[in-house]
Amino acid sequence: MDGQGKEGGGAGSEYEVVARAFVDYYYQTFDTNRATLAALYGNTSMLSFEGHLVAGAQEIGLKLAQLPFEQCRHSICTVDCQPTPSFPGGILVFVSGNLQLGGEEHQLRFSQMFQLVPNQQGSFFVQNDIFRLNYG
Repeated sequence: MDGQGKEGGGAGSEYEVVARAFVDYYYQTFDTNRATLAALYGNTSMLSFEGHLVAGAQEIGLKLAQLPFEQCRHSICTVDCQPTPSFPGGILVFVSGNLQLGGEEHQLRFSQMFQLVPNQQGSFFVQNDIFRLNYG
């Protein structure tokens, strides 16, 4: 699915709806109360943030809460997603966009990949999360 929902196996498929809802929730929460994002991860989850690997929901929550800025605003450009047959019911989500840090004049480009995996409660958790700023 691109940012306009025109690709990825037919707009409105279940995995696309889940992916878009997740992306909207994740970045809104990141921008307003990122300390609560730990709840989206599990004990086996992994985050690679600018090459720094962190494992487990508690450690990921600490990493996100301790990022060296207080204010941030994400602007999403594209969302692409695919079902993941290796994790039945799972969804791979790739996001590109811009972020604006408080007090900074220029936006930064970023890319982020999530692997969403169904949990026992009938929802999803983030198994894998890879974040990179895009320079150049």
